[in-house]
Amino acid sequence: MAKRIAFLTASEGVEEVELTKPWQAVVDAGHTAELVSLDEGEVQLFEHLDKSSTQRIDRRVSDVSIGDYDALVLPGGVANPDALRGDEEAVAFIRDFVDSGKPVAAICHAPWTLVEADRVRGKRLASWPSLQTDIRNAGGEWVDEEVVVDGNLITSRNPDDIPAFNHALLAALPTD
Repeated sequence: MAKRIAFLTASEGVEEVELTKPWQAVVDAGHTAELVSLDEGEVQLFEHLDKSSTQRIDRRVSDVSIGDYDALVLPGGVANPDALRGDEEAVAFIRDFVDSGKPVAAICHAPWTLVEADRVRGKRLASWPSLQTDIRNAGGEWVDEEVVVDGNLITSRNPDDIPAFNHALLAALPTD
């Protein structure tokens, strides 16, 4: 049965491959991907520090609920998770999604949002190396691994890990 996956981003600073590659994996597996953001319009994608393309936003976080989706993907880039963790609605959506038990997949800098949502305590996570102190200070265990699955959290370090990240995301989707 096809699932509906939310990709939560801010409108600026999303690492392109961390959005588009998992998105394509979800669609190729027969599921529906929706881009959820803080605002309407488009999300600016980046290839490292250079603007690349944009992607249309499907829905605003203020207009969705956890019940609308079967999983949540949090792409990285530095600016994207930094903007999300400063938005109370986005942080509440992430917190409630983690608490729902549904899969939450975060790559690269995106675990910052899990730290802000206070949902890393007692969990093992991978991320971009510069987040390791933040994860540890929030009570999590940072590990340098391609993909880590701890309960309903799926985390990876960087774009090189996307194949393993995508595999873990698709494997975590409910099969009902």
